Amino acid sequence: MTLSRRLLMSAALAGACLIASGCAGVPTETGAIRASAAAGLGLPTTSPEAAGFSGAGLDALRSELRQLVDAGKLAGVTTLAARGGKIVHFDTYGLASADTREPLKPDSIFRIASMTKPIAGVAMMQLWEQGKWKLEDPVSLHIPEFADLKVRTADGGLEPMARPMTMAQLMSHSAGFGVSAVYEGDALQAGTLQDMIDKLAKLPLSSQPGTAWDYGPSVNIQGYLVEKLSGQTLDVYLDEHIFRPLGMTDTGFWAPGEKAARVVAVHTYDAEGRIRTTGPNRVTSERPRFLSGSGGLMSTAADYWRFAQAVGNGGTLNGQRILKADTVRLMRTNVLPPTAKVDLYGPSQEGIGFGMDFAVVMDPAAAGTPQGLNTFYWGGAFGTWFWIDPTHDVVFVGMIQNLNGSTPTGGTPRVREITPRALYAALTGR
Repeated sequence: MTLSRRLLMSAALAGACLIASGCAGVPTETGAIRASAAAGLGLPTTSPEAAGFSGAGLDALRSELRQLVDAGKLAGVTTLAARGGKIVHFDTYGLASADTREPLKPDSIFRIASMTKPIAGVAMMQLWEQGKWKLEDPVSLHIPEFADLKVRTADGGLEPMARPMTMAQLMSHSAGFGVSAVYEGDALQAGTLQDMIDKLAKLPLSSQPGTAWDYGPSVNIQGYLVEKLSGQTLDVYLDEHIFRPLGMTDTGFWAPGEKAARVVAVHTYDAEGRIRTTGPNRVTSERPRFLSGSGGLMSTAADYWRFAQAVGNGGTLNGQRILKADTVRLMRTNVLPPTAKVDLYGPSQEGIGFGMDFAVVMDPAAAGTPQGLNTFYWGGAFGTWFWIDPTHDVVFVGMIQNLNGSTPTGGTPRVREITPRALYAALTGR
């Protein structure tokens, strides 16, 4: 058995054993063992101290998250942190399914939901680099069906668009389309991407383009545009231009064959607050008819790190360039007017702007975060989350799988608040 294989098995065994159950013989995950999962997956690693972190501080981060598993607040959690392109923390702990007791593993596959959006955004910006579209273009130049969309008024009437929606607005959730709940009865994803466009062409906008930030179907529309502008289906385009160049071998819209068994179950809580699965772990194992750029992908923590690190590096990883550095800077530049506030969880998120399919930390103090200026990030509905901090050269990826896992009021622990607080507390070299 190779060293890397032994390290992977040790990491998986430790991840499967909850402290409360008293697993004996599992090595403590400090020193070399801490990054064993990353090394076993062929990822670059370094010691915490070499990257400006306190090893004890990273151990405290790991311990805090593991305690949530031991307390039955989470079934399992995987977290990965890197600085300078090298991983200093990669921890997998708990269960992939609270019902079957299948252990969570370093290469477990998660439904990443809306973390699909930044990937679709990169695809769009690749086509922007090729001159296929411009930020100031009217969306109707590329989707003629949207030329005469009407806008719903406060009294329930309809009015024309005051000005055509632009591609920059489509990329920043400010084109006037309503939140996803507005379309619940319209079955936008029941057919193909073209079927979705045909339905949206008959529905009114919720606001005048450029006046509000609403989290709705914008990135599924971008997925349609990727297909139209590239001449390839969305799955083929992403695989050819992003996944294969970056070595993202476990990312896709479905998990075929033996990969299906690696997909983590979605969890919720029973009436007593105990963690349980939502039911049978139904896995998409064949190509779906509707390829959702908004939320259809599955991935691993390692694969998503490859994507996030490439973007954090200015568009390149291991000699493979997927974007120009100037394009990445554009993607993390706020394009919202002051009146359009990011308000995913209800109240406006102060200090936060929005670029091309990424939220952006414009004012860390106002946002109440230790993350650096210009940190850009997003998350997924089942609780996956990530951020890229260009100020401190930090990339972080976290994966859980809970129903309503991204909503702070949904019962899920606030891992998106815990992890930046604990990680930056461990950062000694600024």
